[in-house]
Amino acid sequence: MTTATNVTNTNTTATTASTSTTATARTSLATNFQTFLTLLTTQLQNQDPTSPMDSNQFTQQLVMYSQVEQQLSTNDKLDSLISLGTNQSTNLAMSYLGKSVVLSDGSGQLADSAASWTYGLANDASATTLTVKDAKGNVVYSKSADASGNTAGTHAFSWDGKNSNGDVQNDGLYTLVVTSSATNGTAIKTSIASKATVSGVDLSGSSPQLVIGSSEVPLSSVTMVTN
Repeated sequence: MTTATNVTNTNTTATTASTSTTATARTSLATNFQTFLTLLTTQLQNQDPTSPMDSNQFTQQLVMYSQVEQQLSTNDKLDSLISLGTNQSTNLAMSYLGKSVVLSDGSGQLADSAASWTYGLANDASATTLTVKDAKGNVVYSKSADASGNTAGTHAFSWDGKNSNGDVQNDGLYTLVVTSSATNGTAIKTSIASKATVSGVDLSGSSPQLVIGSSEVPLSSVTMVTN
């Protein structure tokens, strides 16, 4: 996990590399263009007056150089936009440090043998299954909701951190999966939310990741931030 100190270094390295590549390409283009003009001037000075050069060829080359220059300019602008977007994402992620966030992707933080979620049902259900999975996608706990947990609306679900065999699981992020169906067997739309505390920000990848316990979640998983 990287710290705030590494934010500038990470972004600067990527920006510098991109800028250096563009600058090298522009230098190469300028050198080639100067060579082209020298050759063209020499050819014009030594052409046969009775059989002048065909201007179409070097006109096309001039157009080509112009197009390459425009592309390099476009690359510069894209690099600036990418750098701006990266900086904004980094600043946003850093602002979450130490704060409680609401996750909407099913993730929930197990700490001190306790984890809690809320789940919503769009309509009344005949059967609802609550399944908890670990970071590897393995099912560690599953239960059927009681009658009150099958009604339309929002419901609370708490887990004591034990698997189906009663074994205590390690603290960390777990995922709740809610499967609900109506009397006729059709699936009912569900939603899941949970609260967790952001303990760090990982900036080592292409996009910032929020560190919760020993796991990480993307910024897109957060729907609300509280102090």
